[in-house]
Amino acid sequence: MKEQLEQIKQQAMAALNNAATPADLEELRVRYLGKKGEVTAVLKLMGKLSAEERPIMGQLANSVRAEIEQKLEDRKTQIHASVLEAKLAEEVLDVTIPGVEVVMGHQHPMNQVLDQVKEIFVGLGYQVVDGPEVELASYNFTRLNIEEGHPSRDRSDTFYFNDDDSILLRTQTSPMQIRYMENHKPPLCMLAPGRVFRKDEADATHSPMFHQIEGLVVDEHITMGDLKGALVAIMKKIYGEDSVMRFRPHHFPFTEPSCEMDMQCHKCHGTGEVDGQTCSTCHGEGWIELLGAGMVHPDVLRNCGIDPEKYSGFAFGMGLERMAMGRLRINDLRLIFDNDVRFLNQF
Repeated sequence: MKEQLEQIKQQAMAALNNAATPADLEELRVRYLGKKGEVTAVLKLMGKLSAEERPIMGQLANSVRAEIEQKLEDRKTQIHASVLEAKLAEEVLDVTIPGVEVVMGHQHPMNQVLDQVKEIFVGLGYQVVDGPEVELASYNFTRLNIEEGHPSRDRSDTFYFNDDDSILLRTQTSPMQIRYMENHKPPLCMLAPGRVFRKDEADATHSPMFHQIEGLVVDEHITMGDLKGALVAIMKKIYGEDSVMRFRPHHFPFTEPSCEMDMQCHKCHGTGEVDGQTCSTCHGEGWIELLGAGMVHPDVLRNCGIDPEKYSGFAFGMGLERMAMGRLRINDLRLIFDNDVRFLNQF
C-alpha cells in the first residue's frame, strides 16, 4: 500500500505540472481526491491492515492527500496568473496613442427648419398641437367640406385601410383644424405640424410621405388682409427679408376665397433656367409653390359649432420639405430622405 500511495503521488504531481487550464485541474482533483478518486480508493483498504499498520498508513495517506491538495492550489495560482497575463497582453492599451474621435450627431436639417418655424409661430401666439396619422374620412374630408367624388378622395391619391374608405392615412394635417375647433372656443390660433401621405410619385419636389404644417386663426373680424400680412411676415422671417413672394387665386373646398403662395425659385432666381437648361427644382416655372391658404369656409365653421356670422378665420397648409429646400438651398427633395451622411453633414 505504501508503494501504491507513492506511485499515486508521483503520477498526480506529474499530471498537475502538465495541467494548463482550470478545467484540467478540476479533472485531476476529481481523479485523485474525489469520492471515487485513487487516494480515496486506497484509504478504503485501511480496514484490511493490522492495528499496528493502520496509524502508519493513515498518516502516509493523509500526507499524500495534503501534498496533492497543496500542489493543486499552487498550480491554480500559476494558471490564473498565466491567463491574466495573456489577457493583459491581448488587451494592451497604449495610452500614448491618440484616441479615436467620437463623431457627434446633430439634428436632421428638416427638424432644424421645423424647430425654427415653430419658434416663429409660437412667438406670434400660435399653439402647437399634434394628432393621429391614421384618420377618419369624416375628419380628413367630409367635415372639411370635401364631398364624395372629389378627386382628392380617389383611391389613386389616398391610402385607405378598409373597403368603405372610412379610415385612411391622413392626406393633410387639416383634420387637426376640426379636432381643435371641436374642443376650443374662439379666439383660436393653432399650428399642426406632422406627417401626411399621398400616392405621389417621388421626384425632385414630391414624395408619397412628407410633412405638412397647418395653421388656423379664428376670431371676430378676421380678413383676407390679415392672412396675406401674416403669411408675408412669416415667410420673410423664414426665408429672409429679400425673399420674393406672390399670391395666386385658387380653390380649396374648405376655404373661400382661397389662394396659393409661391416663392421665387432659389436656384434659378425666377428665370426658369440654369446654365441654359430647364431648372430641375422649379421645372422651369421660376416659382416654387409654398402653401395653400384662404378664409375658412363658413360650412367648416358650422361643422364645428362656430357661428360664421360672428366669427371668421384663415387657414394655411405648407410643406415642410419644400420649406427646408428653400431655407437650406436644397435642389432635390429626395436628398432629405436618402440619409446620405455626406449630404446631412453639410447642415
